Amino acid sequence: MILKKITSLAVIFVSAATFAQDTIIPAKIEKVPLTKRQYLDSIKATFVQDNLALCIDSMWMKELASLDLYNELTLDIKNINVDEKVDYELPTELLKERLKKLDEKSPFNIEYNQGLENVIKSFLKNRKRAFERLMGISQFYFPLFEESLAAQNIPLEIKYLAVVESALNPRAVSKAGATGLWQFMYQTGKQYGLKIDTYVDERSDPMKASKAATQYMKNMYSIFGDWDLVLASYNTGPGNVAKAIRRSGGKQNYWNIRPYLHKETQGYVPAFLATMYIFEYHKEHGIVPHKPVANHFATDTVQVKRALSFKQIADLLDVSVAELQFLNPSYKREVVPSITGNDYYLRLPLDKIALFASNEEKIYAYANYEESLREKPFDSRFASAVASSDSTTKLKYHKVRRGDSLGEISDKYGVTVAQLKKWNRLKSNSAPLGRNLKVYTKQAIPQENTAVAETKVAKPKADTTSVKEALASNSAKVFKEEKIVTYKDVTKTHKVKKGENLGEIANKYDVSVAEVKKWNKLKSNNIMLGANLKIVKNERVVTTVRKEVKQPKIVETVENDAIASNSTNEDAKQNPSDYYEVQKGDNLYYIAKKFNVSIEDLKKWNNIEDGNVRLGSKLALMNLNTDENEPVVAEVKTETKIVEYVVKAGDNLGNIAKKYNAAVSDLKDWNNLEDNNIKVGEKLVVSKKLFAVNDAKPSKKETFANNEKEKVKHYYVKKGDSLFSIAKKHPGVTVADIKKWNGINSESLKPGMKLKISG
Repeated sequence: MILKKITSLAVIFVSAATFAQDTIIPAKIEKVPLTKRQYLDSIKATFVQDNLALCIDSMWMKELASLDLYNELTLDIKNINVDEKVDYELPTELLKERLKKLDEKSPFNIEYNQGLENVIKSFLKNRKRAFERLMGISQFYFPLFEESLAAQNIPLEIKYLAVVESALNPRAVSKAGATGLWQFMYQTGKQYGLKIDTYVDERSDPMKASKAATQYMKNMYSIFGDWDLVLASYNTGPGNVAKAIRRSGGKQNYWNIRPYLHKETQGYVPAFLATMYIFEYHKEHGIVPHKPVANHFATDTVQVKRALSFKQIADLLDVSVAELQFLNPSYKREVVPSITGNDYYLRLPLDKIALFASNEEKIYAYANYEESLREKPFDSRFASAVASSDSTTKLKYHKVRRGDSLGEISDKYGVTVAQLKKWNRLKSNSAPLGRNLKVYTKQAIPQENTAVAETKVAKPKADTTSVKEALASNSAKVFKEEKIVTYKDVTKTHKVKKGENLGEIANKYDVSVAEVKKWNKLKSNNIMLGANLKIVKNERVVTTVRKEVKQPKIVETVENDAIASNSTNEDAKQNPSDYYEVQKGDNLYYIAKKFNVSIEDLKKWNNIEDGNVRLGSKLALMNLNTDENEPVVAEVKTETKIVEYVVKAGDNLGNIAKKYNAAVSDLKDWNNLEDNNIKVGEKLVVSKKLFAVNDAKPSKKETFANNEKEKVKHYYVKKGDSLFSIAKKHPGVTVADIKKWNGINSESLKPGMKLKISG
């Protein structure tokens, strides 16, 4: 009974508390557009995960993508000296025994000779670590090669040829243009059905290139009937092998015709046989292969139905761009294209294949979203939006440290590897250790809305009262802030580091080699390590100035002389801004520059005969003694004079900007240039000057007088100026010229002096 009462009381209290709560009205939340990162995260949050395998280790990816090993092995094979003996602990009798065993299980003619022994010992002595890396990588590629070779009944030992050709790097490119694991030339690749276009180069596709190489071997064997000669023809071509056979008197053993082959081919087959020996007997020589994290069977392909960049795939699937480059080396521009009539496939680790297939539509939706953010072709409706761009391109430098790769650097700054290579003129995909790489990034800038006040002035009546009222109403000052851009030569010091040359230093600072040599008085292109080089850079300086907005002045014909004089006096009282009180340290040059008037006008308006002004005196800043019948000043019309320049061989933006006394940034703005690259023969706008134009056509005398005035330029001496610094500011002018034109005998100058610059 007591338990029932307690239970009923508890129910009553709970219900009372529940109904006693206030009703909560949800507030209206303003929808804020998602940023790119938020949209990407929201897409990935909905992905269906399918954990099957691990991604390829990033450190192993660097080993696979490195071209250092390819360059080293290529150089070794090219310069190998078969006749040079090598000191290495490998008994000749033991080597003969092992070579005999290899010959028994191989269709190649593997016979001992001193030349082959020298090559094997050279590789064992100098390239042990390289073979450890190669054997680790081979575990990814050899199963694929063996599948293609076995399908055409080709000896499986041919797989070692890819080691000699490319050091198992699918992106290897020789100086002659041979590309891929099997180093196909362009025409040979086309002949064997490999597709090569702007986006795809199937010479770098491991599977397709292996099938083409297998077919080539089969065709060559049908001609020569000897696998040693097939290898020689793969390197030098069947025509050169046939010539060597004829020159040897019809002999058809490789070692007999070897002296008649090219030097590179003479070391090619021995290098192949030495590679086969080391792979077969690596344990006996203490070579431990690197263990790869993934194998080819741990990857698969998926058809892509829309163009996707490696960067988009990397962001969505959480794989590195370097991994995508390794698994899909045939895509030259790091983009899986979408072209009507063609099918394109993407190779990924098995777990990423499942993730891609389960979320395919969402991946394409993200690609569409990114495409919608790109800049569209110009439309007049968006002219205002273009004029008020909310982003700017900024140049940054990234110093390459040990372990960096171009893929990681591009991921860090949100750019592509192709852009990095273009900006820094890199030919390979390896990041140069210690070098400062240029990186252009886009950054948002705040928008400024500067409201300019407008003052309406009524047309005054012809009496003194109306003039006073109009002047009083016009006395309110309106200010606005303006950004003034100036360019100043700044001398910097560059300390020469190991491996640098004048070309790299000049490119870094966007100047020419000739200028660097001139500034540092260098007679040759040789520079010493640790030397400090002077670099003169014309830098852009932005300052914010608060300026008064000048109000329109009322000028009217007055009939009464007394009224005119009274209005002049009232104007002086009501407009104190028309006068300036001389402060301590002022001179005419400083005052003229401050108020944007000429020194001659200041002298004329204030009846000053010399250049001296008294402390505390008031100077008129405009002509207050105008004639009574002076008409209203007409609106001044202006026109822009454009000067163009045709780019010549050896020109760069820095040289052209200096020649025409302009800034590099101005040249880029005037010519819509995104970077500093210019082409020979291209027309560039190098000067834009604003000139006042009168409606009335000037007379012949006025035209002649104006032309004579334009020929003479004047310069007002500033504090700290010297004749040398002034001459330097005006190309083609010497100190002697300035002295001659101005009748100066000494080197001393005073601030405010007016100098003629051209005679």
